[in-house]
Amino acid sequence: MDESTRASSYLDEPANSRLFLVTSKTVTEEIIREHFTAFGEIQDIWVVKDKQTKESKGVSFVKFAKSSQACTAMEEMHGRCLAEGESTRASSYLDEPANSRLFLVTSKTVTEEIIREHFTAFGELQDIWVVKDKQTKESKGVSFVKFAKSSQACTAMEEMHGRCLAEGAKPIKVFIAQSRSSGSHRDVEDEELTRIFVMIPRSFSEEDLKETFKVYGDIEYAIIIRNKTTGESKGLGYVRFHKPSQAAKAIENCDKTFRAILAEPRTKNASTDNDYFSNPRSEHSGNDSGSNSYTFAHESSSYASGDTWSSDVITRCLLVSSRVAVTQEQICGLFDLIPGIDFCEMQRDQYGFSKGQVVVRYNNLGSAVYAKEKLNGFEYPPGNRLSVTYIDDGEDRTSPVGKMAMQLVAAQMMSMVWNGPSGAQLMKTSAGYTAAPVPQKARVQTDVALPPLKKLVASDSVVKERLFVIFNPSPLPVDVLEDVFCRFGSLMEVYLVTGRNVGYIKYADRKPAYNAIALLHGKVINGIKMKVMLADPPKEESHKRQRTY
Repeated sequence: MDESTRASSYLDEPANSRLFLVTSKTVTEEIIREHFTAFGEIQDIWVVKDKQTKESKGVSFVKFAKSSQACTAMEEMHGRCLAEGESTRASSYLDEPANSRLFLVTSKTVTEEIIREHFTAFGELQDIWVVKDKQTKESKGVSFVKFAKSSQACTAMEEMHGRCLAEGAKPIKVFIAQSRSSGSHRDVEDEELTRIFVMIPRSFSEEDLKETFKVYGDIEYAIIIRNKTTGESKGLGYVRFHKPSQAAKAIENCDKTFRAILAEPRTKNASTDNDYFSNPRSEHSGNDSGSNSYTFAHESSSYASGDTWSSDVITRCLLVSSRVAVTQEQICGLFDLIPGIDFCEMQRDQYGFSKGQVVVRYNNLGSAVYAKEKLNGFEYPPGNRLSVTYIDDGEDRTSPVGKMAMQLVAAQMMSMVWNGPSGAQLMKTSAGYTAAPVPQKARVQTDVALPPLKKLVASDSVVKERLFVIFNPSPLPVDVLEDVFCRFGSLMEVYLVTGRNVGYIKYADRKPAYNAIALLHGKVINGIKMKVMLADPPKEESHKRQRTY
């Protein structure tokens, strides 16, 4: 059909009657017609060709008279071979299964062969595209790698990000590529790939959920969604893993009755990202062996709902609030330094997400007073001041004798706290123990084996490499960042972008910068997870990062 006589509306009449094919370049119009004629009346076939060479680009269109014919052809022919060694694929192939395609930022000297050599070990490679300049045919330093499975792509991302593919080449950046149908141009964040949503038996506890999915990797938390009124399971749950590859393996390999899928990312307005570092436990949970199933007297109210009170009344129950994300284990471990802890639990909303508050209850008033006076305003992790307040523990204090006894104990305890011989020792109480002083925490807390401290170089030195760092959920203090990044040598300056959870690290030498990426990317420092990567070259009169899509 003559292109000039075809109305543009014809292409989409009726709707969904035109197919888009990705094929091998050797597949011709005759081969396509031979295989697709059986599905109905074919009105046109276009094989897209290179203007210069007139060779097929491996892309074609097939127009049917009816949309039902096109849909049937798509269902039957997707993934089929049209000729020996050939196949046809719809464009959706690029994102099937989801998150199976990687986006690479590399040196321009990195070729398809080099990429294949380094990525083959992670699984079945279906395709590699090196994006090239249309005029010069040279690589633009951007590539895509398509795996057969999402778990293979995620594992490759985790292992290869920050690695060098060739001698003299800069470390590569590896991300999960955004779905072509998503309408978004940003790359998928790791945090969006670690949480799965599952359907479970209503009899399942959090421990049953963890036990079922722990075979696929380390679990950060497991939550069962419960009825807010009755506390009964809704038969739904979330499991968060430490790595995207672990979540992908769980989805691919778990029993199909769980109907496991990646959980939808939450918006910032709906919830903070604090749960990334938390070890959530449902508000209605009583199944965890590590917690007490203590029931508060005022069950109709929630400690995290704003109904708590802080006044002159001193109780055995404390509410600990943190500006940055902390785990339940971190808070409980800190308050357990003061003997007598009876109960410690993170407060969560109806969906199981952290509210940034922990309820701590002691078995005696003296310990609660001591903990309140010593740990309110305590920096943990360093740079984050904890807020500790008394909350109602449900006990009856209407008795005048009881009030007097409470006030007397409180007065004695505060006197010991501030006027004792050491200022940090708790005298023997009716509970029969002596509390140890609360030790000061190390400035940098991490499970990463950091090198020893090194001196910063002069700030007017020549910048050889810049790193771009993303913090979750909030930035670390500049002095802590200097403490961490100076250990690789040649550190010039640390700069935080105002109002954003990102910053830049300047080095006077490239090797220390690469070493910092290799050791610190994806690691947690003082409760803050960091993404560390090479910064894009700065643009004149702009502090924004270059887009990498």
